[in-house]
This record gives sequence, structure tokens and C-alpha cells, in this order.
Amino acid sequence: MKQVLIVGATSGISKALAYHFASKHVNLILAGRDMEEINRLATDLEIRYGIHANTIYFDALKEENISSFFERCLQLTGDLDGIIVSYGLMHDQKEMEQNRSSIREMINVNFTSVVYILEEAARFFEKKQKGFICAISSVAGDRGRRNNYIYGASKGAITVYLQGLRNRLAHSKVNVLTVKPGFVDTKMTYGLLKPSILVAPPRTIAASIYKSILKKKEILYTPWYWFYIMQVIRMVPEKLFKFIKW
Repeated sequence: MKQVLIVGATSGISKALAYHFASKHVNLILAGRDMEEINRLATDLEIRYGIHANTIYFDALKEENISSFFERCLQLTGDLDGIIVSYGLMHDQKEMEQNRSSIREMINVNFTSVVYILEEAARFFEKKQKGFICAISSVAGDRGRRNNYIYGASKGAITVYLQGLRNRLAHSKVNVLTVKPGFVDTKMTYGLLKPSILVAPPRTIAASIYKSILKKKEILYTPWYWFYIMQVIRMVPEKLFKFIKW
């Protein structure tokens, strides 16, 4: 593995992943909106690990930026071994129930923009006949809860999309990894999560993603115990589930 693209490079999980890959002497393309922060990260990685880290501007809310994004990434290096899409948006559920523009914005970020990027990536890796695609979904997409069902729907849509993409690329030696984190201590969830043993630091999530990419896994619940938690939650009958207040 020589070159990996990380989209959403300023998220806590993405930063931790960047350090994992750089420590293994993998060159990186780091993409996101905050170019000042991304350039600082790139410089630190290059100094620490002696790798080359390209940076590129990316805004998930600007369709004109998305349409040429993957092509511009290839122009920087000429080749890629994999892509990680690790960004997202989570508005308050009550706000979205009253504000359609918030719903549209979140769906465009969490679903539409991701599909646009990964369809371009899929064509590239399908032609190359190797590589990996990794995207962050969420355990919230496994079942709709009253407190975040619109966010959960956007993540559930990504889960189904990745499943179909995996089916499409099965004969192309391209691995598609769906990552379903539980509660993660990030900027997006700041102030929303109470301290708990179930809240994991980004470095824990990143370590499990890195290992799963190397092992060519298809679905990752992370930390590991979320697989069993969601197994139980999915088994609750709908007649009972709809009355649970969470």
C-alpha cells in the first residue's frame, strides 16, 4: 500500500487514521474544508514519518466541488490504493423536525456527497482491479430511534449503498468496508454524550478500522461490543420498540 486518500481529514477518527497509515510509511492525500488545520496535519506527518502528504480542498455541500474532486486527487499523485470517507453532519433532531433545510443539508453531507465520491472511486478501482473503499456509517443506521431517526436514516442509507457497492465490486478484487462506530468522543458529538464506558476515543476507532482494512473485512462494528449491543436492539419486536423512549 503506497497511497491512500482520506476525505474529511480534520475529524478525530480521520486524524488518528492518518497517523496509523503514516507510521506504516503510506503516503496520503488529506482532504477537507479547514485547509489551515489540514496543512498543519500534513506537515506534522511528513516530519514525524518521512512520508509525503498532499492536501486538497473539499466541501461536501458544494456539488460543483464534489464533481471534479476525485479527478483532482488523481492529478496530484496519479494513483491510489484506497479511499476512506470519514466525515459527517449531525443536526439536532428537534431542529430538523421544524426545519427542512437542516434535513436537506444533513442528507446531502451524510449520503449524497458520499455516493458521488464513491461512485467515481468505484469506477477507478474497478478498472484497476484492486484497492479498497472504506466509509463511516453508524450503529444509528441499524434501527430508527425517536431521538435521532433522521440522522440514523442518512447513515442507514449509506450502509445499504455500501452493501450494493460491495456486491458490484465483488469480482474486481476491490474490498468495501462499512464502519459502524458506536458513541465516539469527537467534535460532532461534543456536549451530546455523557461520560460513559461506551464512549470511545477516536484512536480506538481508528486502530480497529486500520486493522480491518488490512484484513479486508466487510463490516466493522467498533468498538467490538457494539456488534452484540445492536444484535439485541434489532431483536426487540417493533410493537415494543416503538414505545422505548431513547
